[in-house]
Amino acid sequence: MSKPRIHILALGGTIATRPDASGAMQMGLGAEDLVAAVPRLAEVADLKAETVSRVGSHSLSFDQLHALADRIRSIAADGIVVTQGTDTLEETSFLLDLLLDLDIPVIVTAAMRNPALASADGPGNLLAAVCVAGDSWVRQHARALGVVVVMLDEVYAAADVLKVHPTRLNAFAAPQTGPLAALVEGRVVPMSLPVSDAIENARRTLGTVAGDAQPVALLWMGLDESGRLIEAVLESPDHLGYRGAVLGAMGGGHLPEGTVAIAHRLATTMPVVVSPRGGGGPLLRHTYGGPSAEIALREAGLIWGGRLNPLKARVLLETCLRAKLACDRIAEVFDAFG
Repeated sequence: MSKPRIHILALGGTIATRPDASGAMQMGLGAEDLVAAVPRLAEVADLKAETVSRVGSHSLSFDQLHALADRIRSIAADGIVVTQGTDTLEETSFLLDLLLDLDIPVIVTAAMRNPALASADGPGNLLAAVCVAGDSWVRQHARALGVVVVMLDEVYAAADVLKVHPTRLNAFAAPQTGPLAALVEGRVVPMSLPVSDAIENARRTLGTVAGDAQPVALLWMGLDESGRLIEAVLESPDHLGYRGAVLGAMGGGHLPEGTVAIAHRLATTMPVVVSPRGGGGPLLRHTYGGPSAEIALREAGLIWGGRLNPLKARVLLETCLRAKLACDRIAEVFDAFG
């Protein structure tokens, strides 16, 4: 029986670091180095390894991810594994899921602990990702699964995965849905398929996304927030270069009362998405009255982010703006997320 053909694309991140003379970890390992560290990979797949970049995920750009999506589309393989840093993995995997609609598995993985540590998880995560990419159930349901994240022997939908701790091995979770599958004894144990209606609707509406980058401000609302950052955006002749904004809102979709008027003004100049700062929705729509709660904010034209947390909402808004969608169409895309 032939082994699946898996193509590994390495971007950098903790999984690809090595110590310098001082002992500090620096980027440097490429795809071939990652493969060489896991001899068992050759037993489960025929591999090709390609180094795309050697940067931490905190330094990746939207443009780089769009170029990566183009590269993935061009590869003839039974599955793709992308290795990167964990800092923005919940964002990059979601963007790839919006851009790709393929019949082969696309897996994103990383490491929480660097190769100099005795408990480094990079080799295990890479082996798990390759096993998932080559699994028959995963390949059969690749289009329904979309882009998935594999960390610590669990498989997560890109739309739902969150980084919930800065350093622990079990830093990734999908609090709203749980994992789609788990690896046990090297085999994939399926548990569910994602509800992908919102992603599929977004892909249809977005079409081919080929526009220029569209900077989106991320403004987190907190206790007694004054709204002065919003004022700074409004007072700048070019809005500080921003073309949209995401407001990380309190509770089920609430802003401090002192920010409401200026948030309304911002929404007349650019698309403004309200997203739950608590890590994921769905937001309320028609429970609380008053100017700073969901009923009035929605009536004022602010776009409701549904179950997408602010980081993912920013990714989706940037993609919508890059695709040159009008504000009403952007609202329709977000509406499908609850």
